[in-house]
Amino acid sequence: MDKRLNIAFLAGGDSSEREIALGSAAQTINSFKKERYNLYMIDVHCGKWTYKDNNGAEWLVDQNDFSLTVSGERITFDYAFIMIHGTPGEDGKLQAYLQMQGVPFSTGDMASSVITFDKTTCKLAAARTGVALAREVLLSRGDKWSAEEIVGRLGLPIFVKPNASGSSCGVTRVTDVAQLPEAIEKAFSESSEVLIEEMISGREVACGVLITKKKEYLLPVTEVVSKNAYFDYEAKYTPGMAAEITPADLSDEIVEKLHYFTRAIYRACRCRGLARVDFIITPEGTPYMIEINTVPGMSSGSIVPKQLRAAGLDLSDILDEVIEDTL
Repeated sequence: MDKRLNIAFLAGGDSSEREIALGSAAQTINSFKKERYNLYMIDVHCGKWTYKDNNGAEWLVDQNDFSLTVSGERITFDYAFIMIHGTPGEDGKLQAYLQMQGVPFSTGDMASSVITFDKTTCKLAAARTGVALAREVLLSRGDKWSAEEIVGRLGLPIFVKPNASGSSCGVTRVTDVAQLPEAIEKAFSESSEVLIEEMISGREVACGVLITKKKEYLLPVTEVVSKNAYFDYEAKYTPGMAAEITPADLSDEIVEKLHYFTRAIYRACRCRGLARVDFIITPEGTPYMIEINTVPGMSSGSIVPKQLRAAGLDLSDILDEVIEDTL
């Protein structure tokens, strides 16, 4: 009898990050120990969940009971590993479904995911830790706003972002008040709310984290040096457009601060599984939180796997710990 766990590896999604998520998932699935798991890559897209077998045949998941029937054999899942950036993998939708099905999964629960995906709500949760946060203006579709008032309050440059999105999709760095209307419209194409933040100048860094019932991993810090004005979509996904230095050349005092806030933010947002917290460090040494990423990229070139290697940790072993912690 096969005692391996049946793992549903949920990939794809419906956001503009879909292709990124599929590429990341295709690499990440190879990091799981095949002797321990039966892995089923499931493409979640536009309400249809599809598994493609080794022969290229496609089989639909029965979403009524989260099962899969392949060549007459019904398969149920012991665990779901979520590798979907954006909706429905980071915003609580998949988490709510899996909670109703009673299937354990690799991220925080629905409530945690709702908090972390909404940038403003996430900042409210993070504020309890004492971390510095950029000043902001939040707009909902239909709100009346004045470009001059926004710039008067936040100054220039400013960042205009979808309030619920990732991978820097829909983000614009605004350096002139005349650019603001187009930037806001671009952000509204990704989200029903737009977050406008003052620009914090400094060094951009990221810290991976995993806290289980047994262990705590605060990974070596990575500094991101972009050839663009900031670490935008192009810099993130175009080879040669950004350098990621791990471990970053930072003082022990700064690293200690970053680890303190990474741990505190992870706990304040009730996260679970692997996550990554991004910061800007000002010239005075103050870390400002940018965001927390609860489904970080896990391909070999992504930040968290690089940090794991720098720490002397094996990704396959860490994935075991993520699964064991929630079973």
